[in-house]
Amino acid sequence: MFRLAEMDTMIQQSEISHRVCRYGAAVCAALFLLQTTAAPYPPQNAPTATQPGPQISPQQLDDLVAPIALYPDPLVGEVLAASTYPMEVAEAEQWVRDHTHWKPSKLMDEAKKQPWDPSIQALAAFPDVLAHLTQDMNWTTQLGNAFLAQQADVMKAVQRMRAKAEAKGTLRSTPQQTVTTQNQGGQSAITIEPANPDVWDVPNYNPAYIWGAPDWGVYPPLLYPGIDAGLGWYPGIDLGLYFGGWGGWGWGGWGWGPNWYGGNMFIDNSFFNRYGFRNFQGGGALGNSTWMHNPQHRLGVPYANREVAGRYAPNGAGGRSGSAMARGSNRGALAPQQRLGSKGFEQRGSTSHHSVFGGYQHGGMTRMQSDRGFGSMGAGRIGGFGGGGHGGGGRR
Repeated sequence: MFRLAEMDTMIQQSEISHRVCRYGAAVCAALFLLQTTAAPYPPQNAPTATQPGPQISPQQLDDLVAPIALYPDPLVGEVLAASTYPMEVAEAEQWVRDHTHWKPSKLMDEAKKQPWDPSIQALAAFPDVLAHLTQDMNWTTQLGNAFLAQQADVMKAVQRMRAKAEAKGTLRSTPQQTVTTQNQGGQSAITIEPANPDVWDVPNYNPAYIWGAPDWGVYPPLLYPGIDAGLGWYPGIDLGLYFGGWGGWGWGGWGWGPNWYGGNMFIDNSFFNRYGFRNFQGGGALGNSTWMHNPQHRLGVPYANREVAGRYAPNGAGGRSGSAMARGSNRGALAPQQRLGSKGFEQRGSTSHHSVFGGYQHGGMTRMQSDRGFGSMGAGRIGGFGGGGHGGGGRR
């Protein structure tokens, strides 16, 4: 009986390691860095902490959400959900770039067959957003950790940044977006909706242009437009090309939507069932339900602190499967015969065009190694991101 259980565990570990390595050595190397630089987990048998972990300050949260605060509401919701699965974000970005020759409908159909969370699968329609998220996996991981630990505070930070931008005159309605202030139960919220519900435009902006220098710390060290350019737009995304029969649903029919007044996020069950998303674990075929994090898609990436880990992974990092991977995924991970990604990806990994981890062989890996605190910003950490400047960055 014991030998059967042991064999079953070995098979699970092998399957998980196979999954992590199938897109090449870069993902495996990133996982190794995540494990070695993140805050450690409590042992499996340790009692769950009852006290909350260190709180991230409002100023730190403002800096953290700055790169996505002006995204359309439904996309903000999806990005926040996706950021809680950083390894799958990295996988998806590589996968999308390996299949740029596919038509949008085929790309989305195939993305829904991948073993990712639906929030990752649907981002296949937004390659520029995926590229933005993978420029600095330290930031993406911190964003997800903050959302898991302080969901309502993160939502408030987005609203604070929007209010600051509106007061400064850098957030307003345009042909690409509709900006409105809504009130409910004595609370107000600034909403950003795509002006055209069928073609979504995503802003590409420099936080220093939108808000000026941060009140505290630094903005995440990503590639931003030059401060003279300030704000532009990625190519519009025609959702009808990715989701047949999209017309008429409007932006409100998207799968994720922030609940600004409740400090959490809704998911639209109808969206997932209508378009056949794999791995959907919502509350039914119709109506809305509250978004819940799924530790099975965490893939061993450490949570921010004991309290969060105890809430989502009481049996260890990322649940039982994630814990198994965290213990054994590095064995032979870099062996050439185990690199199951495409040949194109393997070649890109040694060039300056490989951007999954900010070009990890040309400075990105060094930055990741020096950016301590992959698992959490840390309430007392000065500077927040261990580098960068006050919103400075090159042109894209």
